[in-house]
Amino acid sequence: MTTGQRYENILDWFSANRPDAASELDFDSPYQLLVAVMLSAQCTDKRVNMVTPALFKAYPSPETLAKASVEEIYGLIKSISYPNSKAAHLKGMAQKLVDDFGGQVPQTVEELQTLPGVGRKTANVVASIYFNAPVIAVDTHVFRVAKRLGLSAGRTVEKVEEDLTRNIPEKLRAKAHHWIILHGRYVCTAKNPFCDRCELRPWCRGYKEIRFNDIRTKKKK
Repeated sequence: MTTGQRYENILDWFSANRPDAASELDFDSPYQLLVAVMLSAQCTDKRVNMVTPALFKAYPSPETLAKASVEEIYGLIKSISYPNSKAAHLKGMAQKLVDDFGGQVPQTVEELQTLPGVGRKTANVVASIYFNAPVIAVDTHVFRVAKRLGLSAGRTVEKVEEDLTRNIPEKLRAKAHHWIILHGRYVCTAKNPFCDRCELRPWCRGYKEIRFNDIRTKKKK
């Protein structure tokens, strides 16, 4: 099976079986999405969704968040992972939005990355979800699943992103991010993946390697 065939089959399966895949973060504006994505780093979306309602009620706009103290922000996000640094980043991000972007979230990945606390992954997520930019955000789930399925052999996040971007059509990239991340979250988990109920097995390089090793082990016994 060629790489092109693998991509085609996997993307066709997702298109047919997961047409409504979307972010599990709760948000109503690009500002809320940006805040939620920043908070979600090394934290579950479920936990973020528990915290953001009170945060958005207290600071409904970049202007109000910029005026808050780091300590005040920390008090509302302290149950999130790394609350100290995230509180500082949120305030810095809001201040730069006000100072440099008129309180509006920029639409390009390059401009988003100029905001404090916003790396390439966060920028790609926001640009992809809210502005439908043809970019692929590679987090731990996407990195793991892409390598297991055989979509990329890259050893770095940048290389995996490059492979996915090159092989996934522009019109599918925003959706493909959700397909892969949700597959990694609920099926192709880091530990004990649910291969027995994964319908991508016919095209999964990792599954074929597992089966080959199982057969080879049995023959040695």
